[in-house]
Amino acid sequence: MHLIQHTNNSTQTDRLGILYVVATPIGNRKDITLRALDILKKADFILTEDTRKTGRFLEYYKIKNRLVSYHEHNENKRAPVLVEKLKRGMSMALVSDAGTPTVSDPGYTLIYHAIANNIKIVPVPGVSAAISALCVSGLPSDSFVFIGFVSRKKKKRIEQLQNLSTEKRTLVFYESPRRILSFMEDLSYAFGSNRYVVISREMTKIHEEFIRGTVSELVDILKKRSSIKGEFTLVVSGVSDDKDISIEVIKKDNYSKLEENNKLSDVAKEIALKYQVPKSMVYNEALKLAGKK
Repeated sequence: MHLIQHTNNSTQTDRLGILYVVATPIGNRKDITLRALDILKKADFILTEDTRKTGRFLEYYKIKNRLVSYHEHNENKRAPVLVEKLKRGMSMALVSDAGTPTVSDPGYTLIYHAIANNIKIVPVPGVSAAISALCVSGLPSDSFVFIGFVSRKKKKRIEQLQNLSTEKRTLVFYESPRRILSFMEDLSYAFGSNRYVVISREMTKIHEEFIRGTVSELVDILKKRSSIKGEFTLVVSGVSDDKDISIEVIKKDNYSKLEENNKLSDVAKEIALKYQVPKSMVYNEALKLAGKK
């Protein structure tokens, strides 16, 4: 996408409206700032993913305002129309279903066009599921990588995870209850079963839960549940320097195991567990040594 270009005409800008990007609670309705409530009252209208959900939240605080549907399926069409309203001096508050807008939620397109048209954009900070989970995970938070949702397609998802398997920084993922188990199994395949993970489920709600352990331990826990509910945020440890192992050591161990006529898939699994590295990486090296790749 090309660079945004705009003029710096202060007189013109003063006549334009303001786009407020407002964070809302991820569960507990009391996790809202006084400033956010004030803006939701005073804005000309509120842009929201789900008018019914936002409507119930506003009703709790006795706020009456016009709601406009704005979600991933209509944002490309509505963004230019909304920018025209902003150019005429109207103000609007952008909210998502929960948390901070544009973080794995719609809003980027509107903000991009607003910037291109000199519209003032004001962040109204608050709750973020990613930051909330990270700060209680116990994993390094001085440097981290936010991934959000990975692909729903298994092949693409595994490819994405394999590309992240050597990342040393803490990683943060989002996942739905329908796919959490398959995601964890794919994570085990790509990262190794001993990688440490913290699952945050239903944060700030009545059934808030934090599950900590290795990938294999968490898979076992989830499999034993009769049903899996809630929205999930996963904080995954990065590759630790003191656990890094050279590819030459893995090749040598692969060669030794293959010489004993062990099954290739068993060799890959055993060595991956031994060194806590992705099984796929070990398997690929084993294939090369076996003359099959």
